[in-house]
Amino acid sequence: MAERRKFLLDESEMPTSWYNVLPDLPEPLPPVLHPATGKPVTPDDLAPIFPMALIEQEMSQERWIEIPEEVQEVYKLWRPTPLFRAKRLEEALDTPARIYYKYEGVSPPGSHKPNTAVAQAYYNKKEGVKRLTTETGAGQWGSALAFGCNLFGLECKVYMVKVSYHQKPYRRVLMETWGAKVVPSPSEDTEAGRKVLQEDPDCPGSLGIAISEAVEDAATHDDTNYSLGSVLNHVLLHQTIVGLEAKKQMEMAGDYPDIIVGCIGGGSNFAGLFLPFIKDKLEGKKEDLRVICVEPEACPTLTKGPYAYDYGDEAGLTPLLKMYTLGHNFVPPPIHAGGLRYHGMAPIICHLYNLGKVEAVARHQTQVFEAAIKFARAEGFVPAPEPAHAVRVTIEEALKCKESGEPKVILLALSGHGHFDLAAYDAYLAGKLEDYELPKEEIEEALKGLPKVPA
Repeated sequence: MAERRKFLLDESEMPTSWYNVLPDLPEPLPPVLHPATGKPVTPDDLAPIFPMALIEQEMSQERWIEIPEEVQEVYKLWRPTPLFRAKRLEEALDTPARIYYKYEGVSPPGSHKPNTAVAQAYYNKKEGVKRLTTETGAGQWGSALAFGCNLFGLECKVYMVKVSYHQKPYRRVLMETWGAKVVPSPSEDTEAGRKVLQEDPDCPGSLGIAISEAVEDAATHDDTNYSLGSVLNHVLLHQTIVGLEAKKQMEMAGDYPDIIVGCIGGGSNFAGLFLPFIKDKLEGKKEDLRVICVEPEACPTLTKGPYAYDYGDEAGLTPLLKMYTLGHNFVPPPIHAGGLRYHGMAPIICHLYNLGKVEAVARHQTQVFEAAIKFARAEGFVPAPEPAHAVRVTIEEALKCKESGEPKVILLALSGHGHFDLAAYDAYLAGKLEDYELPKEEIEEALKGLPKVPA
């Protein structure tokens, strides 16, 4: 009898609560600080740009938070998502490792992002908000929020990092198809954007700049809130539906991961997969579980940045977050993995990395696309450039198993498809893709702008 290669849950088995890791952390998460006073933020500080329901989730110490029925009904358009055994890849690598991947590319926008976009649109609509603003890098998040806003009847304005706006026009078209207004960032629509353009008219943009524009837009319109697609606790919370499903599917497969691999930009996709598993590690049930975060060499936040308080945006409008950072003024090179071009990282991931509970590595984009091609030719699915970073390290770990003879179980976070990224694949296949390794001097220069925070 052939080995099973696809593990599907019934709709009735879809999780009905999200998992909140905060009460299970071995040490409390460092507080979020007000940018003006340096004191821990209060719910009232966040109320001008977020609905109260999300603010409560951001700070909650409840382990399980119920998913509203209206959100569950939308989730059922594509959830539960499949878990695959990568038998063809295993055979191509001649490895004894058992490789699984949780595939989020089946959602309407093609990635994991609507897991939180739908929830955020729902909570904002419920509290009477008419319009949402946001930033997007490669366009996955902007697409997801446009999708979510369309479902709940909200206006949506997306500030898209300029280099990605031009690299990925079909992502823009997708957002506009769902009714969103999309502008390249930095733009003339905000004071923050105009200031950047005045200093550098050819600025390619960054997620930090786009966040500044979106936050400013929300703060200056009474009917508007800001929506963030990664980094913050409530975003990672919503994404845990991925890992909760994967735990059930791994049980169906009769396996449990020894290694979990995912890409990190802001951190939401990978945290969504690994947090329900790291609960077991923190409780001592699976102490040897390895969690490997993979980032680009062109934007090596965890691997080369200091652990410090910094703004989440370029203009310094956001609260101060304790995170590994390359400096909020950092503008990364225009690599094709636009979703990984963020100067900071989710505080939860940074905290776990600082405590030694997760690992981090960085890889060049030519290595990444080489692995993505190998994966696509074995498994059929074409990964987005972002999760292709995790594909690269998954292959490396599987080849280590080939050398050692150990049949380890590897779980890969395949957070989205690469159908809108074929220009990047074209550049790789044509030999035109360049690697960027960030010079130490450039990091040091960007870090000069770190805010001074009292001890």
